[in-house]
Amino acid sequence: MARKIIFSTQRYQYLKERLLAIAPDTWEPGLLSIRDFPDGEHYHRITSTVTGKEVVLIGGTIDDKETLELFDIANGCIQYGALCVNLVIPYYGYSTIERAVQYGEIVKAKTRATLLSALPATSMGIRVILIDLHVDGISYYFENNVRPVHLYGKAIVQQAALDIAAGRPFVLASTDSGRAKWVESLANDLNVQAAFVFKKRLSGEETHVTAISANVQDTLVIIYDDMIRTGGSLINAAEAYKQAGASAIGVITTHGIFAGNGFGRIRDCGLVEKLICTDTHPNALEINDPLLEVRSIAPVIFDYFDSLPV
Repeated sequence: MARKIIFSTQRYQYLKERLLAIAPDTWEPGLLSIRDFPDGEHYHRITSTVTGKEVVLIGGTIDDKETLELFDIANGCIQYGALCVNLVIPYYGYSTIERAVQYGEIVKAKTRATLLSALPATSMGIRVILIDLHVDGISYYFENNVRPVHLYGKAIVQQAALDIAAGRPFVLASTDSGRAKWVESLANDLNVQAAFVFKKRLSGEETHVTAISANVQDTLVIIYDDMIRTGGSLINAAEAYKQAGASAIGVITTHGIFAGNGFGRIRDCGLVEKLICTDTHPNALEINDPLLEVRSIAPVIFDYFDSLPV
């Protein structure tokens, strides 16, 4: 069995450390030398030996710089003799641009997959490990010698719901019908009722809630969504559930992106009593507020590797 060595991009160093904290001593921390040049170019050097080892590389596609850093480090590990490379992508950026709606639109969820699929082959293959994708079909965009693995944070979401409820009866809800099947699956496992809102789109940025699928009168509603960016859809749904008689609102999301003042908007709306997310996106770690609790996705990642045959 090849020895595992773990690297990360700069913005995901925290998740590398959290994974190493629960991994056995046989998992080796990978070391990099990185510096920036005045002209904006970036220098990377692998200072650990990767020859004959299985590389675990953690990095998102949260922006273009991060994506290229992930690609460059992976390429370097392969160039210097890694037996296998596992790209752990906690948050897959551009996941909402997974298809073209208008002629000429560039499907960036596909172009990012095409880029990573261009990595040279290794003797034991390349895996791309993705977590709670916005659309399941994105995993099929990867080609050549790259094998996608889609992990689900279901256990984290379910435990978060139980912790928010703290023994109270609750309804598990979604922000719209698009996530209804996933929320229904979670609700069935928790033996609670599921709910979702029907929305009418007024414009590219504005929607109006027209109905709710379940009775939430005098009931705690816990909303789950795979990602929260600006918070607009979440606030609209929370307002709809509250107007329908919900006694309180809790929120769970896998990917706490909180773009711009996204978290501030949620906090200031005064509707949410608790928000739990995971650490798949570094933005969530920059928020220090009692409303927000961040739980690590590291155990889900480790459990995947631990389940693989020796």
